[in-house]
Amino acid sequence: MRGSIPTPGHRTSRYGGNTPCVEIRVNGTRFICDGGTGIRGLGTQLMQESRGAPISLHMLFSHAHWDHIQGFPFFGPAYVPTTRITVYGARDGDTRMYRLLNGQQLSDYFPVQFSDLGAHIEPGHLGDGHRVIEGVAVSAIPVAHPGGCYAFRFEWEGRRVVYATDHELDQVLTNQSRSRLDPGVLRRPPPDLVEFCRGADLLICDGQYTEAEYPKHIGWGHSRATSAVDLAVLADVKRLAIFHHDPMQSDDDVDRKIEHCRDRVLRMQGGTQVFAAREGVELKMGK
Repeated sequence: MRGSIPTPGHRTSRYGGNTPCVEIRVNGTRFICDGGTGIRGLGTQLMQESRGAPISLHMLFSHAHWDHIQGFPFFGPAYVPTTRITVYGARDGDTRMYRLLNGQQLSDYFPVQFSDLGAHIEPGHLGDGHRVIEGVAVSAIPVAHPGGCYAFRFEWEGRRVVYATDHELDQVLTNQSRSRLDPGVLRRPPPDLVEFCRGADLLICDGQYTEAEYPKHIGWGHSRATSAVDLAVLADVKRLAIFHHDPMQSDDDVDRKIEHCRDRVLRMQGGTQVFAAREGVELKMGK
């Protein structure tokens, strides 16, 4: 999954060139995190699977930057009258994402108006940042990104998945000064974020930059992949999916980035399995 802009082509064919969209299924309940260009293919798959039956979806957007919402106007189920979509704000009364989805389909930007979509689309919210939706405990926490962004956690019957894209861990480390002087020291993100990710079976985490790339992009809102590793190690995460690959990185570059991450897990004496997020991958979690 690429960040910032779609990157089709032979250099990105193995990991995929679409911008972020992740589906989480729990006992027939469907959650969708972000609506980048990857949501178009997901929509096609959902419609094929439903075979005309009604589709119910819970949508959560980390933030409103273009690469996370640009695919929604091409989401097939949104045009079907039997589809029901709830777009959640992170807090009670927060309808910003619902309004922004509406706004990007003004005629200046897109030929089909939001009001012309056939599906029943309504705003919802996560209360004070936590809500149980069809038996799944869904939580939100703010993370460091220009304009604001949220990470989401999904918990069900002892299983835990965290989606934490677009956050600049390196700007909020509690030992930032020391980690700058010594790249080999374990970087320590804020305790509340560590606890939010604690014991996750899967952490889908922003790791856009390599060690060499990050100094040129400080303040842009994205992390070094190795900093995501340190978060996972501190939080005892079982599997870490490095997500939001830089659009300038080829598949081979991503491979090298992941090798560096795996080396860092060993140096930090962690047990986290690290891999690169890849388009179309399906992970199943048994009990």
